[in-house]
Amino acid sequence: QVQLVESGGGLVQAGGSLRLSCAASGRTFTSYTMAWFRQAPGKEREFVARINWTGGSIYSDSVKGRFTISRDNAKNTVYLQMNSLKPEDTAVYYCAADQRPVVVGRKYDYWGQGTQVTVSS
Repeated sequence: QVQLVESGGGLVQAGGSLRLSCAASGRTFTSYTMAWFRQAPGKEREFVARINWTGGSIYSDSVKGRFTISRDNAKNTVYLQMNSLKPEDTAVYYCAADQRPVVVGRKYDYWGQGTQVTVSS
């Protein structure tokens, strides 16, 4: 069983930055694929970024070049550095984890409770 706890959300002006953190329990964190998703009001949860156990990462087109996902295996933590934030980035951001190296869509085994990010114009 893996537990995920997100933190770092808040209110920021457009153009600003935030860094989200996701602390994971469990001794096998290093082998997990970790991802960030987000869900805006009235919309489906959407993929933001993913990082695998080797450090390889992919991003959605909407955040590419502005967001950076990283992991610190010694701290069992994955981060999402968000720069040049836009009002359309406003959403609840969720951390997800899975033992499989490739996960299709939202089919991750473990999810955090989410952290709110609000970007004002």
